[in-house]
Amino acid sequence: MSAPSSLRTPWLPKLVVAPSFVISFLFIYGLIFWNGWLSMTPSRLLPNYDEFVGLEHYVALWNNDRWWVAITNLGKFGLCFIGGGMALGLLLAILLDQKIRAEGVLRTIYLYPMALSFIVTGTVWKWIMNPGLGLDRVMHAWGWTSFSFDWLIDSDKAIYTVAIAGIWQSAGFVMALFLAGLRGIDDSIIKAAQVDGASLPRIYMRILIPSLRPVFFSTLMIVSHLAIKSFDLVMALTAGGPGYASDLPATFMYTMAFSRGQIGLGAASATVMLATVAAIVVPYLYSELRTRK
Repeated sequence: MSAPSSLRTPWLPKLVVAPSFVISFLFIYGLIFWNGWLSMTPSRLLPNYDEFVGLEHYVALWNNDRWWVAITNLGKFGLCFIGGGMALGLLLAILLDQKIRAEGVLRTIYLYPMALSFIVTGTVWKWIMNPGLGLDRVMHAWGWTSFSFDWLIDSDKAIYTVAIAGIWQSAGFVMALFLAGLRGIDDSIIKAAQVDGASLPRIYMRILIPSLRPVFFSTLMIVSHLAIKSFDLVMALTAGGPGYASDLPATFMYTMAFSRGQIGLGAASATVMLATVAAIVVPYLYSELRTRK
């Protein structure tokens, strides 16, 4: 009786995992393939599988002015969101690393925004930045009548309001990553530097922060991925406006596929986004696997 049982045991975990694996494979890679096929068909309001247009939608995509606005905004948003989030997160991590009182409470407060959905964050910041309701109104009520903050309705600055909201939400998560990295550094290194007379700022600049290089790389990959696929934050805060001044590739894809009835063009933009994310994630996974080996 024991022999058959021992033979079946190695296959039992595989049989349990197999249905989930098959379903995930079909829904993830199957839909990716389906989207790629749609991008090469003349699909508009409904999918059209009878004709094949090749790369026609991709050519039209890169000739579309609105797509170039979305790409430009992604560059602006990405630089502000990634740079600001990482800088503020690192600063918060350094401050908490001083083993201050109520560290647990502060860490919870800083991490709390990440527990909110981007829809909630966008809605709250939309109220805060509304020229007639939020910050403007508060400042005017306090007597500062010359104060003006109308970025939300300024076509040149609307994308930066999205970056501000994104930084506020992501900084706590970045802080947690950097703080874990700082706490993982051997204390003997810090003590040796202090014995040599190095000041605390010098220790951080010359020893601790350079030691966080792997954390920097991992954080950069995660935050870059969030920047590229940002959708709900933009829709809740600006809805891509004024006009389409704060469009990002994700909002462009949604608008074309579901509002403008251009499924093929929307699928092409989604494929380009997928390729961009893969260009970031695949090298990271390769480096991680190579390091482990």
